[in-house]
Amino acid sequence: MAEKKGASNTVIGMIFGCYALFELLASLLFGKYLVQIGAKFMFVAGMFVSGGVTILFGVLDQVPAGPVFIAMCFLVRIGDALSFAAAITASFSILVTAFPNNVATVLGSLEIFSGLGLVLGPPLGGFLYQSFGYEVPFIFLGCIILLMVPLNMYILPNYEANPGEHSFWKLISLPKVTLIAFVINSLSACFGFLDPTLSLFVLKKFNLPAGYVGLVFLGLALSYTISSPLFGLLSDKMPHLRKWFLVLGNLITAGCYMLLGPVPVLHIQSQLWLLVLMLVVNGISAAMSIIPTFPEILSCAYENGFEEGLSTLALVSGLFSAMWSIGAFLGPTLGGLLYEKVGFEWAAAVQGLWALTTGLAMGLFYLLEYSRRRRSKFQNILGTEEEQRALLPDENQS
Repeated sequence: MAEKKGASNTVIGMIFGCYALFELLASLLFGKYLVQIGAKFMFVAGMFVSGGVTILFGVLDQVPAGPVFIAMCFLVRIGDALSFAAAITASFSILVTAFPNNVATVLGSLEIFSGLGLVLGPPLGGFLYQSFGYEVPFIFLGCIILLMVPLNMYILPNYEANPGEHSFWKLISLPKVTLIAFVINSLSACFGFLDPTLSLFVLKKFNLPAGYVGLVFLGLALSYTISSPLFGLLSDKMPHLRKWFLVLGNLITAGCYMLLGPVPVLHIQSQLWLLVLMLVVNGISAAMSIIPTFPEILSCAYENGFEEGLSTLALVSGLFSAMWSIGAFLGPTLGGLLYEKVGFEWAAAVQGLWALTTGLAMGLFYLLEYSRRRRSKFQNILGTEEEQRALLPDENQS
């Protein structure tokens, strides 16, 4: 539709790209000022604006072609990015405030509904589009979101807190948080990479009908949906496993992307069953890595003097959303470029290399952290023994 309305491929790319940019900026801004704005108001306002701009998407085909259409596309995409950043940042903060002892379990359960959206969205949208035309899917979804606004206004309590003294810069400057941010980037980029490339590869390589391409994506969405609450529960019940979930999940993800093509150096023939299997395993490994990131950043912040409460939760929520949006921009952008230059097999391998690098870096950090803590504990024991020996002569003399 955009091409028919006079938008060039470059402009279309900018329209899609501006979403990630404004989501990044808005996530940081809303995370910083969530306490002042109010978590409930931010969440409800984000949903209201999101419903409105979704309906506007449905009527864009009625806008005159040329600069007016392009300007409206930019405005709607920017409005969608701002509303999504507000709603997701506030929702993470509200949930963790409500369930402080089950952070990972709650976030894992939340991903069930994200996965259901990925599973049900394409077939439902396709059915509405084929049956009623372009406008109806957007108007239908927008109205559902708007109907949720009064319900949330009634159900959600008000969360009040004092603004915190700490900033994003202090949070992101913590080495552990910086590494986890790169983990979030890489996993988001891996998901984003598949959007513009996988369907083209499957159609070209296996000659599948267009309607079956969505079923290939289904393996990834379902496995991620089912495994997310499981890893959330395990992360809360056994917090010491979170670090190994992070590392192992990244390493398995790297292996999956190496075998998606597979990469030519492995000399493995490309087969549809192998591709689907790797997507299923990737859904599990992604859940293994993504779910522990939020509680790990939160615990690191508390260990480094951040106050426990809504202000710190807002910073962590904003940081998570911002890092995810960076990956969501880089994944499809670089993935599309690499797909054109070197083909899907090598492009997927590059994505896998990114996940491998972050996984190894995270594993090295945890090993160094363990070594440092053990050495510090040993020195404390030695210091205590020396103090006891120093006191013993005094006691004997007395």
